[in-house]
Amino acid sequence: MRFHFRKRNTIMSKSLKRGALALIGPVLILLIWFVMADVIDNKLILPAPDKVFKHFITPLANIIGLGALTKNILVSLFRVFFGYLIAIIIAVPLGILMGYSRTANELGNSVISIFRPVPPIAWQPLVLAWFGVTSAATLMGLTRGDAYVYLNNFKISMTFIIFLGAFFPIVTSSIHAVSSIPKTWIESARVLGANEWDIFRKILLPGAAPTIINGMRTGLGSAWTCLVSAEMLPGSLSGVGYLITHAYEIARVDVVITGMISIGMIGAFLDFAFRFLESRKFKWQHQIK
Repeated sequence: MRFHFRKRNTIMSKSLKRGALALIGPVLILLIWFVMADVIDNKLILPAPDKVFKHFITPLANIIGLGALTKNILVSLFRVFFGYLIAIIIAVPLGILMGYSRTANELGNSVISIFRPVPPIAWQPLVLAWFGVTSAATLMGLTRGDAYVYLNNFKISMTFIIFLGAFFPIVTSSIHAVSSIPKTWIESARVLGANEWDIFRKILLPGAAPTIINGMRTGLGSAWTCLVSAEMLPGSLSGVGYLITHAYEIARVDVVITGMISIGMIGAFLDFAFRFLESRKFKWQHQIK
């Protein structure tokens, strides 16, 4: 009993120490911000922290006529998750196929190698030429009503930019995950009478899952960073990215910083959620390292 109590106290002290260390950076940045805002004394260049934090204290208040901060964050989250989900549906099966089949790898690798270095923002002119301001509401034939107002926020061009941001990290990690599984495992399973479905279900998928999840984590971060460039496209009327660009046009730097902090905090939370999932579901991977 005493041993378990001492062990629990040790774990708690380590957690508190890690938490304290994690707070040093943000607190230091906040202190520098206070000092620099006072020295510059120009809200058009660097507003004081209290001017920014008031937007977080009143998240339901209308900001520069673009709706509440919470509403814009929710719209952005739905946009990102929609593009991200499409990327997962396409990239994971494709990556597994390319990692397992040499023929599929030779066919697809050259295409991925060509397009992967192109930043998603460079696709903007081409995406606009392809999709214009077509939205989910347009595809569903809606022209009015509450459903139209909501679905019209989901432009195909924005979804495509976000999809590109997530697709390449996920597909490359899936390829690497499957191709890194020792061939002896697969050959041994075949010798023992396993069919291809058994190999996929009991060897490929469990062995590749940790790396694929890590790629999905990277892909979500990349999709989230593409948000601002996606919401800069014509037809956007809401979202954190649009809030930032519109606030810059009317010299509301406090709103710009509010949007930046929102994107950073949500991105950090999403990354933490993935790391938590990895630590819970794939403990064995860390134990064998």
